[in-house]
Amino acid sequence: MALIEELEEQGNVLFKYRSYIPIVFLASGLLVFAFKLENLDYPYLGQYYWHICLGVGLLGLFVRIYTVAHTPKNTSGRNTSEGQVADELNQTGIYSLVRHPLYLGNFLMWLGVAMLTADMWYLVAFTFMYWVYYERIMFAEEAFLRRKFGEPYLKWASDKPAFIPKFKAPVTPKYPFSIKKVLKKEKNGVAALFGLFYIFDLVRQYIVTERVELKLNFWFWGFAISTVVYLILKFIKKYTTILEEEGR
Repeated sequence: MALIEELEEQGNVLFKYRSYIPIVFLASGLLVFAFKLENLDYPYLGQYYWHICLGVGLLGLFVRIYTVAHTPKNTSGRNTSEGQVADELNQTGIYSLVRHPLYLGNFLMWLGVAMLTADMWYLVAFTFMYWVYYERIMFAEEAFLRRKFGEPYLKWASDKPAFIPKFKAPVTPKYPFSIKKVLKKEKNGVAALFGLFYIFDLVRQYIVTERVELKLNFWFWGFAISTVVYLILKFIKKYTTILEEEGR
């Protein structure tokens, strides 16, 4: 098998299981975090640093929300377990600045969590592994889009960076902002982000005090409230049509 075909095949496999593989990132981050705490090598950075980390994660969530909110149905989403879906080529909005905004958003969300380790070597390793991992997924997606849309895709992609956006004003999105699509597609983002921070907070508490107590702190309430909102939206999506919107 030629390398170009092998990379595409690897990308399709990683695309199919992309919701589960990032768990490796979480597990490795927790191990580094716990090891530094146990060896008293964790720098005291205070809650301000944790809030900065959260800000980076929320920035990634914002990128995802802005991307999804301005796209039509069957593009720029989780697609299907069978593979790629694209009924239309997105070219406006954030897609006028970068080819893979969703993966940029994912990176920032995971980077916010990875930063909790306060370990420069881990952050370098995480960034490298993330790039290797998603590069193959992006390769497979672009191969699919190139075959489906041909010259229009090549023309659009010719001056759009793959991952680091151009620093200029985006082209006005073709589709208006859809809050319904955001609530439907990105409802788990905030809950997942606060959930990860809460897990790190519990690990920190256990290692430092050798016990876990229910502390009604910022991370607890962030996790609790975002989880309740997620469950409500999940119920609404499953049992009603309130979040349905034609073409979105």
